[in-house]
Amino acid sequence: MRIHSGCGKFAARCLCTTRTRTADRDQQQSSEPARQEKMSFLFGNRSSKTFKPKKNIPEGSHQYELLKHAEATLGSGNLRMAVMLPDGEDLNEWVAVNTVDFFNQINMLYGTITDFCSEDSCPVMSAGPKYEYHWADGTNIKKPIKCSAPKYIDYLMTWVQDQLDDETLFPSKIGVPFRKNFMSVAKTILKRLFRVYAHIYHQHFDAVMQLQEEAHLNTSFKHFIFFVQEFNLIDRKELAPLQELIEKLTTKDR
Repeated sequence: MRIHSGCGKFAARCLCTTRTRTADRDQQQSSEPARQEKMSFLFGNRSSKTFKPKKNIPEGSHQYELLKHAEATLGSGNLRMAVMLPDGEDLNEWVAVNTVDFFNQINMLYGTITDFCSEDSCPVMSAGPKYEYHWADGTNIKKPIKCSAPKYIDYLMTWVQDQLDDETLFPSKIGVPFRKNFMSVAKTILKRLFRVYAHIYHQHFDAVMQLQEEAHLNTSFKHFIFFVQEFNLIDRKELAPLQELIEKLTTKDR
């Protein structure tokens, strides 16, 4: 499949309509106090509405310290620097911390537009007319099923929650080793979380603009893309539904 021809107009519109407000809000976001510990650090205390319960990294853990490091680096406004592996740190642990945070970010973003994403408005899970996703988790649902976007996203976020809550897969205690398949599972989580971004951009960007959340969406997505690019966590073909937008959002930072 190839991305439909209307994506260029969509991407340009996304950037042009938000350029001024994005700059203003990014500046405001970067000054949000770091004490907002139970919220994703990209959002501060702006919104408490989430689709699923947020996943909190335990205070006092090494991963919590890594999250604080990420907050401080992100506060500088340099997203490329914010995703880089800190000196001397374990890659698995860094990917785990950021995967939890991206889950929380997307959880909040989708939570703001759930009223617009219904069985009627989104009878299939799609990212534009040429990209449709069917759900399978390989355990409870082995054969991919066609379902509405809200049902798909509910399956997806519940599945991610289960992975994040598995201490053998996402250990929070110092000294507990990561499983050998951790990186493979993390890649699958991030690939699936991308689909929620893609659905929001393609099907609900008007609602995002109506709610004046486009700056948060753009900043969160840009952060996500820089992270998965830095560590080659999602195949390029999986990013195709938003490839033009990715190019526009990231070109100026090269």
